Amino acid sequence: MKKIIIAIDGPAAAGKSTTAKLVAEKLNYLHIDTGAMYRALTYKILREGIDPENETAVIEALKNSKVDLIKEENRIKVFLDNKDVSENIRSIDVTNAVSAISSYKKVREMMVDIQRRISKEGGVVLEGRDIGTVVVPNAELKIFMIAGIETRAKRRQKELSEKGLFIDYNKIVNEIIERDNKDSKRKESPLRKADDAIVLDTSNLSIEQQVNFIVKKALEIIEN
Repeated sequence: MKKIIIAIDGPAAAGKSTTAKLVAEKLNYLHIDTGAMYRALTYKILREGIDPENETAVIEALKNSKVDLIKEENRIKVFLDNKDVSENIRSIDVTNAVSAISSYKKVREMMVDIQRRISKEGGVVLEGRDIGTVVVPNAELKIFMIAGIETRAKRRQKELSEKGLFIDYNKIVNEIIERDNKDSKRKESPLRKADDAIVLDTSNLSIEQQVNFIVKKALEIIEN
């Protein structure tokens, strides 16, 4: 059975990460969370007290960093300089700073090189914001996930509350709007739908429905 590349793009809190992870499990593919790679670098920048707006310093930090995605017990863990930072990179501070870090051209070029190298043999599910347009424009299946602001804010609030963080709903809405604005207007690899991507509105869909939709589309391509 041939192995394909599945690219899943979309804005923050559209459900990409959870869905991509489960799609990969169903197909026995590798899940590549590209956003986690940028988050790992952002975490290091903040931890070392580097100004996220200092592009030169950020690029230098990346040159001296090792970012890996490693599959352990059906879960992809994020390692930074050989240390598991899977939980650390999901903090509010990292979330608020990652757009600036990921907007730098050299940072994106270096990360994309890593992502393409991992993906070249197929059998992968990549998710992010420029997967189908920049990272793997040759992907056999491209999905662009969307959802209403209210739905996305509620999802993010629930995700944070499960970690013991109780953030005001309106604050989350404003942060998502600001993140969307930064991601769609950044100069390098802005968030946009690939011309051949299938739009999947997840506003009223369960995780299971989202996963089944993508798996079905993937199997149609694999079996033809």
